[in-house]
Amino acid sequence: MTKTPSSTYIIRFNDCDLLGHLNNSRYLDYFMNAREDHLRDFYQVDLTSYFNMGLGWVVGGHEIAYIKPALYNEVVCIQSSLLYADSELLFLETIMMNKSQSHLKAIMRTKLIPISTQTGKKSQHTTDFLNWAKSIENEAIHHEENLPTRLKHLLSSFKINSNPPS
Repeated sequence: MTKTPSSTYIIRFNDCDLLGHLNNSRYLDYFMNAREDHLRDFYQVDLTSYFNMGLGWVVGGHEIAYIKPALYNEVVCIQSSLLYADSELLFLETIMMNKSQSHLKAIMRTKLIPISTQTGKKSQHTTDFLNWAKSIENEAIHHEENLPTRLKHLLSSFKINSNPPS
């Protein structure tokens, strides 16, 4: 099992609504940017090199749950994991927490579909890519679990971790 990549980000003013909360649509940007950063920083993967080789990905779907608002100028921690990979799909999970990782702010699951950058049509992952992707799957998270069930498990782990020892 691989370590779950994480990094911190500051919630920017122009990404917030009038109440100083991170705008709902901007969570997607923070999550996807974090995943790109994690690929580069933890796995030395440059997405441009894949694009140049003719492989890209499009979002097949997002599922997101907002738990607590991320606020203007707050430092948040974002973790990302590849939950599952096959020849026609990547399934990711990204989690936003407060800086100390004691409170969950949001969770998103994303399905990415490989495409040919030359034709713009659906493609398949190569055997080499798939072997690498399988090596970084986070097997500690059950990818077949639906988001409400996953959220219930996550929230219970935050409560357990935030309670002082007896």
